[in-house]
Amino acid sequence: VQLQASGGGWVQAGGSLRVSCVASGRTFSRWTLGWFRQAPGKEREFVAGIKWTYGSTFYADSVKGRFTLSRDNSKNTAYLQMNSLRPEDTAVYYCAIDVAGYSDIATAEARYNYWGQGTQVTVSS
Repeated sequence: VQLQASGGGWVQAGGSLRVSCVASGRTFSRWTLGWFRQAPGKEREFVAGIKWTYGSTFYADSVKGRFTLSRDNSKNTAYLQMNSLRPEDTAVYYCAIDVAGYSDIATAEARYNYWGQGTQVTVSS
């Protein structure tokens, strides 16, 4: 499985960006796609996840109400729409896939098997 993240960039506080993640190669039933981010000097943290088959989502408290995760099954692509961006959202954003098929949306990195290369999001104040 290969994951390709794109769409990052620079935006002023209060602005919006959309990052995308395209999955190619082998597919799995009941997999979960997650977005994580890592700011300079900080550990990587969970941002949002989506159960690919059902479209159910889960968000970190820090982004709830501002970020929306969706997917297009026909394109094997997930979209993370980020609104009302804040300087503290500045990070490298990574997409990842959990193929285990459990019913929950994992927030721990260790649950994710495949990772994309990351895309930089910078929010200026």
